[in-house]
Amino acid sequence: MNTNFVEELTWRGMLHDAMPGTEEHLKEKMRSAYVGIDPTADSLHIGHLVSVMMLRHFQLAGHKPYALVGGATGMIGDPSGKSAERNLLDEETLKHNQQAIKNQLSNFLDFGKEEDNAAVMVNNYDWMKNFSFLEFIRDVGKHITVNYMMSKDSVKKRFSPDAAEGLSFTEFTYQLVQGYDFLHLFNEKDCTLQMGGSDQWGNITTGTEMIRRIANGKGFGLTCPLITKADGTKFGKTEGGNIWLDKERTSPYKFYQYWVNTSDLDAEKYIKIFTFLDKEKIEALVKEHHEAPHLRLLQKTLAEEITVMVHSREDFDNAVKASEVLFGKSTAADLKALDEATFLDVFEGVPQAEISKTELDKGLDMIAALSAKTNFLKSNGEARRALKENSVSVNKEKVKEDYSITEKDLINGKYVILNKGKKNTYILRAV
Repeated sequence: MNTNFVEELTWRGMLHDAMPGTEEHLKEKMRSAYVGIDPTADSLHIGHLVSVMMLRHFQLAGHKPYALVGGATGMIGDPSGKSAERNLLDEETLKHNQQAIKNQLSNFLDFGKEEDNAAVMVNNYDWMKNFSFLEFIRDVGKHITVNYMMSKDSVKKRFSPDAAEGLSFTEFTYQLVQGYDFLHLFNEKDCTLQMGGSDQWGNITTGTEMIRRIANGKGFGLTCPLITKADGTKFGKTEGGNIWLDKERTSPYKFYQYWVNTSDLDAEKYIKIFTFLDKEKIEALVKEHHEAPHLRLLQKTLAEEITVMVHSREDFDNAVKASEVLFGKSTAADLKALDEATFLDVFEGVPQAEISKTELDKGLDMIAALSAKTNFLKSNGEARRALKENSVSVNKEKVKEDYSITEKDLINGKYVILNKGKKNTYILRAV
């Protein structure tokens, strides 16, 4: 074994709860554990990452990780942490989502065949699809009482007067299906540990109860804390929604920006959870950060480690260059090197005005560009003063009053960036 798995999770702040005897059980020999992943989208988002990182640490400790994609449970919907029932997916969509998720997981887990502890992906639809309803309630349902199921927090919350809607029978039985997954993997794969977020504790313990009652065996459960942000806002969310691992949904630039803009308090927590840097290295980084917090060393290291891991070194380098376009020193050549999607990400929310491409044929004079055509500056007089003060740039290069904007200034064939000083940015869009 490379490391003590429970000790590793503990110092990283990734252990919320573990059943008695779990650590001793893992010390005995190579064990197998699984995490369930909900395939309701064709990409993971960063909210999934804690349990994925747990699987990776489990593999690094010499154990065998199973990633269970819930093809069957995805058709039902888990009430844990939910106030309303979710939409159900068809089989074709689920298959597409599963393959996409496996591709993303391969950035974290080693699925190679040669090692005994190679990661394996399984789909609970494979063993649930052959069950008839009568068989399931006879062979599984009779072993778990309604009293036991009602005692779970995830069920109790949906019975409270504050719940948005009641709990359907489908959702109520979810814990039986997830519990059976654990039983099946225990019997077929000698999988003795289920891991997940702390909101999954009720479902996990239903599984250990089934293993005890039906298989006369011993299963273990271990959970990680639900990640929160120091300011009380939801981790992994922005105004635009989830931060996805798929670059088509969340660009590497926006992904990088999410991490690099983390608060000091959160960065100190996240660097332990979302990187594989060792304890000594992290403690040194934290110490250095405290000595010069304005350098944002923790945030920069966190953003680099996780962007390279999820995307690539090239994507990380491009994200840094794109960030410098907006916040640092860059040239017209740097701007023109940005692809349009990244350009639009970088300048999202910056005020814009449209101009006709025909106006650029003869050249658009700077006074018109700054004032009459755009209202970037309030008057021709203000535009003239700014140009005299040498505070106006076109595509990050200083210009005088005699400069004319032409087609050669267009970035991606349609954009020109105007700056007054360092803080004021405006975009012309040629149509």
